[in-house]
Amino acid sequence: MKPLFVLLFALIVSTGVRAQQPAAPAPAPENGWLKIEEEVAAAVKGPQVTIVHFWAPWCPNSRAELAHYGWSTFLDLNRDVKVIFVTVRSADDGKSLLKENAIDAQANFTLLHHPNQVRKGEGSVQMFMDLPMPWIPTTWIFQDGTLRFALNYGEVRFPLLQQLVRDAGQNWER
Repeated sequence: MKPLFVLLFALIVSTGVRAQQPAAPAPAPENGWLKIEEEVAAAVKGPQVTIVHFWAPWCPNSRAELAHYGWSTFLDLNRDVKVIFVTVRSADDGKSLLKENAIDAQANFTLLHHPNQVRKGEGSVQMFMDLPMPWIPTTWIFQDGTLRFALNYGEVRFPLLQQLVRDAGQNWER
């Protein structure tokens, strides 16, 4: 056995094959957020009402929201509202499904894909920007970097979403 090990070692050394050292992970931001969380946090800071919508292409509720061009119509009617879809718990980013439902070219739309693609159980995304995201789909409405409304359980109803967007844009000083 020893001569075989020596022969294999000599073969590896002579061919220049080296074991690769794993790359050092990029340092996490001070708050421990992922790059995608930092990107979304920066996007919601402005005075404009911004919707952050967590969805997955495999999710029946997420697909139901796309039916009858629900999101597409909302985007077209609310050009002054930024809408960020964050694909979560899925290896598929969902671009093709969104395109099929006329969501791909709107100037007020951004699609991001969360790097953690674990769908269920331990390791699946449960928090985002230190806020709970327990269900897919989840829809958050921000203004001035402040979360104004959170719809955390199930598909959005567009008349309700429209009202919440109007309310989020109101002066909240009391």
